[in-house]
Amino acid sequence: MLDGWKRRSLADLLDFRNGMNFTQSSQGERVKVIGVGDFKDKEVLNDFSETPSITLNGKVNPDDLLKNDDLLFVRSNGNKALIGRCVLVSGITEPVSFSGFTIRGRVKSDEIDHSFASKLVRSPLFKEHLHRMGGGSSINNLSQDTLSEFCFSLPPLPEQRKIAEILRTWDEAIEKLEALRAAKLRRHRALTHSLVFGSRQLDRFRTTDEVTGHRWFTLPASWDAKPIGKLAREIAERNGDGEQHEVLSCSKYDGFVRSLEYFKKQVFSTDLSGYKKIWRGDFGFPSNHVEEGSIGLQNLTDVGVVSPIYTVFRFAPEKVDADYAFAVLKTGLYRHIFEVRTSASVDRRGSLRWSEFSKLPFPIPALAEQRAIAEVLRTAQTDLDALNTEIEALTRQKRGLMQKLLTGEWRVSC
Repeated sequence: MLDGWKRRSLADLLDFRNGMNFTQSSQGERVKVIGVGDFKDKEVLNDFSETPSITLNGKVNPDDLLKNDDLLFVRSNGNKALIGRCVLVSGITEPVSFSGFTIRGRVKSDEIDHSFASKLVRSPLFKEHLHRMGGGSSINNLSQDTLSEFCFSLPPLPEQRKIAEILRTWDEAIEKLEALRAAKLRRHRALTHSLVFGSRQLDRFRTTDEVTGHRWFTLPASWDAKPIGKLAREIAERNGDGEQHEVLSCSKYDGFVRSLEYFKKQVFSTDLSGYKKIWRGDFGFPSNHVEEGSIGLQNLTDVGVVSPIYTVFRFAPEKVDADYAFAVLKTGLYRHIFEVRTSASVDRRGSLRWSEFSKLPFPIPALAEQRAIAEVLRTAQTDLDALNTEIEALTRQKRGLMQKLLTGEWRVSC
């Protein structure tokens, strides 16, 4: 054991209490209740202006109210990746409670600093503990026993505070980069919308200021709008020979991803003979989730396979540039169009099939202009990708630093 460090468990240092499942009433005490949706990616929760309030049948038990410096854990959620996530509560000026899907931890010992405790339960050490308790996989529910049994080496208070201060500096650097990324992403989306619908036309292609109205959007008068079915055709090529092509899935934000990498486990059938082939340059979407924006351009492999529920289609390259088409189909407007048309679909399962999808209008500038638009957006995306790489590198470095500081491999001078 390192000099001055002690072996402790969370049970030695924190008291735990499960949240309550409150019953709404027409009269009684009004209280704000933090739920899992309030956690997001935050480490500190100090703004309760948007936290929902409920009226209780009677008065709230004081033990069910949060105090500043409490830790709040996600106990249960449909998304297993969220279970065990923790926020440090501060800035409370009014009654705030916590839902039945959470567990509150409250420091009961003067051996531990609350900021250090917050860093500790967000560290790889704590995640490894949860992984072990889950038998090598994500746990289904977090219990007070699981929290209590987390054992670790605890440095003296001055060293705890110094470690927390160092890690806070890294967090602030990452937060600034994430705020910059969010701002650049908003600008990129605005730029994409203005270019692919022609409200901001590239100078060398502008021939008139006149516009033409179409259903869903207005375009420059020099552009056309045609049904997708006039520009693309459905591809329904089955993987009948059962070849072991890479299985792909479509995400709402990134388009196509490698299934095993994305889900960290196999979620697809071992028999791929009924799956559909999707070639490089083809588009596809899960017919029952396209309203979420899950549509993609396959540019990961020469040929992959997707679930039979997917609709796969191919634009005619002499009419439509694939990168331009991807930019159009990933706009917020098209996500709205998909949602509306899915709701209006005669398919009782809430799906959007090719027969209906092919009727959707699509903006068509000249092919040269499409390619120019795609090039501008590629350049802007390169800037975003570089920022993403920087954030990922900084996050990895912080994770490694946490491991060394929290285990005492690297000591800090106080």
